Amino acid sequence: IQKLCDRVASSTLLDDRRDAVRALKSLSKKYRLEVGIQAMEHLIHVLQTDRSDSEIIGYALDTLYNVISNDLEEEEQEENSAKQVDDLGSQFTEIFIKQQENVTLLLTLVEEFDFHVRWPGVKLLTSLLKQQGPQVQQIILVSPMGVSRLMDLLADSREVIRNDGVLLLQQLTKSNAAIQKIVAFENAFERLLDIITEEGNSDGGIVVEDCLLLLQNLLKNNNSNQNFFKEGSYIQRMKPWFEVGDDNCGWSAQKVTNLHLMLQLVRVLVSPTNPPGATSSCQKAMFHCGLLQQLCTILMATGVPADILTETINTVSEVIRGCQTNQDYFASVNAPSNPPRPAIVVLLMSMVNERQPFVLRCAVLYCFQCFLYKNQKGQGEIVSTLLPSTIDATGNSVSAGQLLCGGLFSTDSLSNWCAAVALAHALQENATLKEQLLRVQLATSIGNPPVSLLQQCTNILSQGSKVQTRVGLLMLLCTWLSNCSIAVTHFLHNPANVPFLTGQIAENLGEEEQLVQGLCALLLGISIYYNDNSLENYRKEKLKQLIEKRIGRENFIEKLGFISKHELYSRAAQKPQPSFSSPDHMMFDHEFTKLVKELEGVISKAIYKSSEEDKKEEEVKKTLEQHDNIVTHYKKVIREQDQELEELKQRINTLTSQNEQLQATVTQQVSQIQQHKDQYNLLKVQLGKDSQHHNSHSDTFQMNGIQTEEVSKLKEELEEWKNKHELLQGQLREKDSVIEKLNSSQLEMGTTEQSSQTSKSGGLEHNSEIQKELEMLRSQIQLQSTEISKLQMENQKLQVMNATADPVLGDSGATAVTSSELEARLEQEIKELKSEVKALSEEKESLKQHLDSSSSTVAILQDEKSKLQREVAESKKEQDDLLVLLADQDQKISALKIKLKDLGVPVEDEDDIESGDQGDEDEDGDEEEQD
Repeated sequence: IQKLCDRVASSTLLDDRRDAVRALKSLSKKYRLEVGIQAMEHLIHVLQTDRSDSEIIGYALDTLYNVISNDLEEEEQEENSAKQVDDLGSQFTEIFIKQQENVTLLLTLVEEFDFHVRWPGVKLLTSLLKQQGPQVQQIILVSPMGVSRLMDLLADSREVIRNDGVLLLQQLTKSNAAIQKIVAFENAFERLLDIITEEGNSDGGIVVEDCLLLLQNLLKNNNSNQNFFKEGSYIQRMKPWFEVGDDNCGWSAQKVTNLHLMLQLVRVLVSPTNPPGATSSCQKAMFHCGLLQQLCTILMATGVPADILTETINTVSEVIRGCQTNQDYFASVNAPSNPPRPAIVVLLMSMVNERQPFVLRCAVLYCFQCFLYKNQKGQGEIVSTLLPSTIDATGNSVSAGQLLCGGLFSTDSLSNWCAAVALAHALQENATLKEQLLRVQLATSIGNPPVSLLQQCTNILSQGSKVQTRVGLLMLLCTWLSNCSIAVTHFLHNPANVPFLTGQIAENLGEEEQLVQGLCALLLGISIYYNDNSLENYRKEKLKQLIEKRIGRENFIEKLGFISKHELYSRAAQKPQPSFSSPDHMMFDHEFTKLVKELEGVISKAIYKSSEEDKKEEEVKKTLEQHDNIVTHYKKVIREQDQELEELKQRINTLTSQNEQLQATVTQQVSQIQQHKDQYNLLKVQLGKDSQHHNSHSDTFQMNGIQTEEVSKLKEELEEWKNKHELLQGQLREKDSVIEKLNSSQLEMGTTEQSSQTSKSGGLEHNSEIQKELEMLRSQIQLQSTEISKLQMENQKLQVMNATADPVLGDSGATAVTSSELEARLEQEIKELKSEVKALSEEKESLKQHLDSSSSTVAILQDEKSKLQREVAESKKEQDDLLVLLADQDQKISALKIKLKDLGVPVEDEDDIESGDQGDEDEDGDEEEQD
């Protein structure tokens, strides 16, 4: 070994050094001490200087692992030398970590991807943590990114390194909350749960077990990580772990181990030792994601191994403990039997069955206790099954109360104790149920009158049964009588009870009986402290005198102190779950230890108090009761005021929202009104421009063959009427275009009159064009007023008179028809204008009504409404003016018709020719004459 060390230290060739380190590795298993002493310094130097060669680094790491690790030698050593082996590994570890740079160097090597470097590095670091955990943890914690670099091992694609990385993190996270938090926030939960899923959940191998152990390290007693686990929705990912099939036979040992660890992990999250808020939130999450339902399925399944069933019962217990929603769900669970029975009844049957395993019976008792913890509804349901009015007379089904009574009075002392403790939990902190339980009557034997449950318990006590049975019954009686004066009165009403208790306390018995003596002293003390002096023979003062004469105060206090000094009392006080190494140690209940702690001091004081002090205390109690009543009254008043305040707040919120909606409606209506105003002003401006345009156009208008001055005046008046109407400008423009067409036709007609008579064919073509135009306007002519109908009749008469007229007269008749067509178009458009004016008036009326309804809800719009009303009035006035103008226009049109008749034909009535049929007949007659 010395030569090899020299070669490692002095050889210049890398191959020589590598061979020497390989040789040291082969010797390190057998000659661990020698290699460790002589070669460790040289091996560390190799790690520092030869990092470029992965092979020599791997050999060096393996050699150091063989020297430091105890795993290999423990297999070969006998038990008597195990301590020496541990010391050897610990000493070498201490030498290695004395220089913190060595651990930092090892962390750097673990980052290498090369398998021959990374894997031995992981194993060496794990071994260091096993030997000197806290010291190595501290070095890694202060090393930059130390924990983060190790977390990368979980993402390695090579399963060997990943699995050993899990083992490394197990050692790293032991009992170090700071490292646990860092690992958790490095996404450890996500990666570990992924590995468990990949490996097959509970059906997976040893890797799943290692991951579950690491998860326990991260979560146990670490409130920060528990909260992070819950907030990250990782509880939901635990549900598939507990999906078991119908065929549950033949479970492998690994599956049992995995499922056991999974159940323990659930219990870590809902442990009674956790902060109540954190436990409650985890319980609710487990219910909502279906995890509790899945656990209850396992609970009621057949073929599940006994230890898994026991742990499942314990897990369900802590998931429902103190959570009303979960407790209600558990009460509704039925076992798959025929007929279905509640799960609680099935479990209680196991608890009072002496053939069931002890640990299973303890688990059922814990489950029943957790179901009743802070669950007054559940307590009431259990007690109600004992009351006479609710007992099933047919006897077809067994109730929880019947099972508890059966267990309470069976020959098995363990069943007696479990039933007594279970019944005590049904009465815990519930004075109403303590009073109701006094009504329970038991039929002891045929022909004898029924006995109360309280009396039967005291009868069994006096019969001198087993210690375990008496302890259970005394705990039940102490719980029952505490804080219930009526129960104390019923207890004292039996004249045999007080002498029995004083006799038990006064005797000098063995060590086993001292516990019973202490409980008897506690029961007698409760009978004094909660005594309302309703029984003359058993008033507080008389009972204290009896203690003084028969027992002695000091002796009584000493016997009372036996309870809290007992070793089993201390064990039971540590945690709620009843865990006993053997049935003989099953003596105290966790909740009862709280009651003892609460009453021991006050009973000691009550024994030494004089009658005057008692009277003062009674007065103080009455004063406190009055004060409590006043406080209760004011609490009620405050509660009512809070409700009224809440209602008022809701009304304010409702009114505020309504106000906001009305404000939005007002704003919308104001904007609409503004838009209407803007449109109104815009139309006024456009009408003004259009009137100017039409005035300038009419100046250039000329009519040949007609008196132009008269026609110009008529058009000016028509344009003035158009300017005052804002919505019909487009239709007026169409009328102008028609007038221009008529002017052009009149111009052509004038030209025809000035020239000599042209060829008849030209006149016929001109007449045919006029005929086509009249055909197009027939549909409008049919809708004319009655006045135009009269004109058509006159035109029919003129047809007969002018049938033989010359072509010139025919042309003049056509001109007259065209002029009469102009008049008809004017009248038609006047009617349309009137209808449009009427529609506008109705629109204004609806707008006015809209404004009226808005002003009723919002006072702000009053001013705007009045303005709008004035504008509507002005608009109506303008419309009235338009109507007057229309009437004037009618008169002027009549005058114009007369003038056009004069200009068109010499016959006075010939201007009335209007119908297209008459015009056609005239043209046909002209064509026949031409032929």
